[in-house]
Order: sequence, then structure tokens, then C-alpha cells
Amino acid sequence: MNPTPLRIIEAARSCLLADGYAALSTRRVAEVAGVPLSQIHYHFRGKQGVILALLDHENRQLVARQREMYGSDTPLWRRYEQACDFLEDDLASGYVRVLQEMIAAGWADTELAARVLALLQSWFDVLGEVAREAEERFGSLGPIRPADLSMLIGLSFLGGEAVLLLGDAGWGDRVRSALRSAGAVIRRFEEPASDA
Repeated sequence: MNPTPLRIIEAARSCLLADGYAALSTRRVAEVAGVPLSQIHYHFRGKQGVILALLDHENRQLVARQREMYGSDTPLWRRYEQACDFLEDDLASGYVRVLQEMIAAGWADTELAARVLALLQSWFDVLGEVAREAEERFGSLGPIRPADLSMLIGLSFLGGEAVLLLGDAGWGDRVRSALRSAGAVIRRFEEPASDA
């Protein structure tokens, strides 16, 4: 990527984490990036474009990380636990905040909503592959189809992320515990299968 757009994306990330999407100013982003305001409009057409570019940039990297992790031969329950660990990394990096800011902004902007949903689909595609692997390994999941299971897990993480961003330690502990408990369920299915 050209260094100017990358500098703008990094500045936008910093401003978004400091001020939130509603208070984000392209003028401030340009100032932090050390570029003329016209460069933001030239490369991204404005505030929404630069934030979508930021989200897309980070999303591609993180989805590739998930694909690599879920594509390993490690037991499925361990991969799920790693996904929970990655959530902590993504919270610390600010990615979760950026994503949740864009989801909220998408409530009032259908074009933005469509772009955010397309980015989210890449995460659900990875989860769908894992759910199909689980069905192949363990047999039928009963009335829950792999597509439904992947949707439930993905939505659990998205909802959990929103609650974690509220910053209440008690709620945060409950969310983390609930998400990690799914790994324990997977382990109960998987360990008898590995003993056979």
C-alpha cells in the first residue's frame, strides 16, 4: 500500500480509538497523519471511506490469522480457546472498538451497513468451515445445522464484544466465562473421539 494512505489509515485508527466515530474529524485525521486534508478526500472520499479502509485493512489480517489457526491439526477445542485468546488481543489492539463503532454507524447508513456486513461475512465463513468440520468429525449436531452453529458462535462473540467495550469488570468476567465455556463443551465431544 502507498505510504500516504497507510499513514492516513493509522492516524484514523488512533483518532477513532481516542474520540469514537461520531466525533471523528477528517481534519484531525489529516493533522495526525501529517498530510493535507485533500489527501484524505483524494484517497478515501471522506470520513466513512477512511474508516472502512481501516476496518477492511485490519479485518483481512485478522481473518487470515483465524483461517491459519483453524486450519491447523490442533484439537478443535484448543483452536476455540485460541480464538478466545485472540479476542483479548483484538480488544487490546482496538480492532473490536473499530468494528463495533462501524456496526453502530451502520444502523443509520444502509451503504455502510452493507459494507460492514460484507466484512462480517468473512468471519462467519471461517466459522462455517469449522462447524462443518465438527459435524464431519462428531456426526450430526442434532437440530442445529453447521450454518446455524457458526451463526450462534459468531453472534455470541459480537454481542460479547459489545458488552466488553462497556468496561464493567463483572460483566466482562461473565462474558469471558460464557464464551470459554463453549470450548469446554467442544472438548467433551472431542476427547472421547480421540480416545477411540
